[in-house]
Amino acid sequence: MLQDKNPHRTDIGKLGEFGLIETLTKDIEIKNPSTIKGVGDDAAVLEFKDMETLVSTDLLVEGVHFDLAYFPLKHLGYKAAIVNFSDIYAMNGTPTQLLVALALSNRFPLEAIEEIYEGIKLACRIYNVDLVGGDTTSSRSGLILNPTIVGAVEKEKITYRSGAEPNDLIVVTGDLGAAYMGLLVLQRENETFKANPQHQPDLSPYAYVVERQLKPEARKEIPPLLKELDIQPTAMIDISDGLSSEILHITKQSGVGARIYAEKIPIDPQTVLTADEFHISELTAALNGGEDYELLMTISQKDYEKIQHRKEFAVIGHITEDKGAYLITQDNQKIELKAQGWNALKK
Repeated sequence: MLQDKNPHRTDIGKLGEFGLIETLTKDIEIKNPSTIKGVGDDAAVLEFKDMETLVSTDLLVEGVHFDLAYFPLKHLGYKAAIVNFSDIYAMNGTPTQLLVALALSNRFPLEAIEEIYEGIKLACRIYNVDLVGGDTTSSRSGLILNPTIVGAVEKEKITYRSGAEPNDLIVVTGDLGAAYMGLLVLQRENETFKANPQHQPDLSPYAYVVERQLKPEARKEIPPLLKELDIQPTAMIDISDGLSSEILHITKQSGVGARIYAEKIPIDPQTVLTADEFHISELTAALNGGEDYELLMTISQKDYEKIQHRKEFAVIGHITEDKGAYLITQDNQKIELKAQGWNALKK
């Protein structure tokens, strides 16, 4: 269900496309010197000089990537921006400009779209990204958000998925599995509400995991920290589809294998408790859940001392010369990793 902050409903059809764009973009402030021209012309004009330009896009479709029954519109806008920013940080770069394409049905009033844009603009302010354009059109199948992010990175700092070498350390930021457990909590409470509309869920015991699902953050501090520590990752990727899938991306692209250790994977205590409540393994959530938007990287062993006391990083394994990626359990069993994370095309 749509719950707007503003009970007044303005029909978008009365505004028209240009009126809608003007309403949504009237208060945009340009912050990056690489933005020569933002909203207001046929295309944005950007200039990066000696930097490499990075471009990525993520599509969010109602009923596939989000459910408006429990996803607040402002949070949706914020998350739509964040998942794109994360792709740029995964290349060891800095996001600088965002474009947002939006398709919506006539059930959405102007006030609902303003809520989405409040979230997008908030993310842009916090992450110092310029909103420089986009497009709007109608949709017969609900809400579709398609942001495109532009970023920049120093040529010698750019990090691909394909550079991992045997004996490199496998490192992750933050903790894993919380976003998936937050999703399960929200889905459960939504089903309870549909069965009993008088039911008011108490999400306070699940505050951390729910926030990780509804309002994730990208790891903007990691590329500057790596530069400060004089660490150049050999490979890097963001964890959007689950740890297993991302490790397999790196090993395939780099032509190597991997070993990760179950007891080394960082998992928040609330994730553990929530997983236990749902009778699933917290390792399953961490390996296959996805949407954590942490960074997975490989680094040379010579850089270990630089990160060993840093709370931002956890070493969870190493790269091997022989192919195959495996999880080593606490009782020393070797389990082959499979890509069982999020797959939008799976029936």
